[in-house]
Amino acid sequence: MGKARIKISSTEPQKLSQLVDQIKIIAERTGVEMRGPIPLPTKKLKIPVRKSPCGTGRETYETWHMRIHKRLIDLSMSERALRLIMRVPVPKDVNIEIEIVE
Repeated sequence: MGKARIKISSTEPQKLSQLVDQIKIIAERTGVEMRGPIPLPTKKLKIPVRKSPCGTGRETYETWHMRIHKRLIDLSMSERALRLIMRVPVPKDVNIEIEIVE
């Protein structure tokens, strides 16, 4: 019997935790064995941006930051549970991947 691995990533941790809570509720209702959510390391992006776009004056820079939060969930295979998870409304800023692993 295989398992489904769900990878969730987002720039907003509140929306991420809401989606994880919905998946937990589905797993409890269907009686599926669930492992996780496992928090993966947060990816931090730093991009230096020039303050003056016209090119005149001093070269001063400011840094733009972006954090990508990730979670990993493993579920034992259940067609009913996976169908319910696929019907969950996913917010615009959240990326979700469902992979079937043997």
